[in-house]
Amino acid sequence: MLLGKKNLKQPATAVLFFLMASVMRFVVLSHPLRYTRRSHVYVGLPGIQRRVIFKQMLRSLVVGIIFLTIALGIDPTSAAQSLSAVANKPPLMPVLAKSICKQYPANDAIEALRLVCERGSAERRLSEVASPETIVIGFVGGFVKADDTSHPEVLFASYLQERYTNEVSVKVFSNHDEKAALSYIMGHLDRDHDGSVSSEEKKQARIVIYGHSWGASQTAVLAKGLQRLGIPVLLTIQVDIISKFHQEPTLIPSNVAKAINLYQPNGPLHGRSQIVAADSALTKILGNIRMEYGNKSINCNNYNWFVRTFNRPHHEIENDPRVWNQVAGLIETTVSR
Repeated sequence: MLLGKKNLKQPATAVLFFLMASVMRFVVLSHPLRYTRRSHVYVGLPGIQRRVIFKQMLRSLVVGIIFLTIALGIDPTSAAQSLSAVANKPPLMPVLAKSICKQYPANDAIEALRLVCERGSAERRLSEVASPETIVIGFVGGFVKADDTSHPEVLFASYLQERYTNEVSVKVFSNHDEKAALSYIMGHLDRDHDGSVSSEEKKQARIVIYGHSWGASQTAVLAKGLQRLGIPVLLTIQVDIISKFHQEPTLIPSNVAKAINLYQPNGPLHGRSQIVAADSALTKILGNIRMEYGNKSINCNNYNWFVRTFNRPHHEIENDPRVWNQVAGLIETTVSR
C-alpha cells in the first residue's frame, strides 16, 4: 500500500504516479547514451539538451511535490462531496459522544484547542449576554471533507456550537462549496420563511467566516459574494492563506467590518503576509500576525509522515493552540455584542 497508508484516494495517488513517471523520464532522457529505435543504435545526447531536460524535470518534480503535499494533507478516507448533496443536507456537525474538550486521548487534533478549552466556565456564559443569532461559517483547506475531525477547524466548530448553543449557528464546508455555504446563510437569514431574504433581514445579518489554507482564500471569496447581495459580515479570520486560482483573497471587501490574517512564512506552502481593506473607512484590519515555529514544536500527529516532514509549518499554524485561542476570543467578542 502506497506510503504505508490505507487506500489513498485518487488525488494523492495520481500525483504520486506523476512524480514516479517524471523521475523515470528524467533517468531515460538524461542518460549520456540514448537508444534510437529507427537506427537500432545508441547515439550521444548533447550536454545542453540534457541540461534543458534536467530543468524541465526539476520544475515538474517541484510542482508535483507541492500538489502531493496538498493531497496528502487529507484523511486517507476523505473525498470531495458533491455540491448538490451538501446543499440538501441538514447542518453538518460531527456527532461527538462527549464534550469536545474531553476528547484529548482520542484525537491528536484536539490538542489545537487546548487553550480554548482552558478558558472554561470561569468566564461568563455567553448564552446569557449574546446578541441575536450569529452565523459562523468555517472552511477547511486542501481536499479535506467538511466533517473530518482530524482537522481543528472542524473540532472548533463543534466547540462553538457547544459553547453558545442557540446563539450561534455553525457549519463547516469544504473550500469548493461556496454555493452551499451561501445557501446555508440565506436559509438562516430568511427568518419569516417566505422564500426570500428582505432588505431588513439582510441588515440584521450577523456573520463570521474563518478558514485555513485554501479555506482562508475561500473566506474572502464568500465575503465578496455576500457583498454583491448587500449582506454585511462582522468578521473574517484567515489562517495561512493559500490563494486558489483566479481568487484575490488578500483584498477584503467593504461589507466586512473587521478582518484578521494569521500567517507563517516557511515551508513550500506558506501564507500570504498581508491583507488590505478595499475601503479602510468601512473595514478595520485587526492585524497581519506572523507566527514562527523554528524553535517551537507543535503537535502535528493528526497528519501523515509526508506532510509532517515536507510541509510541517503550514500545518503547525493550523494546529497551534495560540491561534485557536485568539480566534475564540475574537468570536466571543463578536457574538457578545
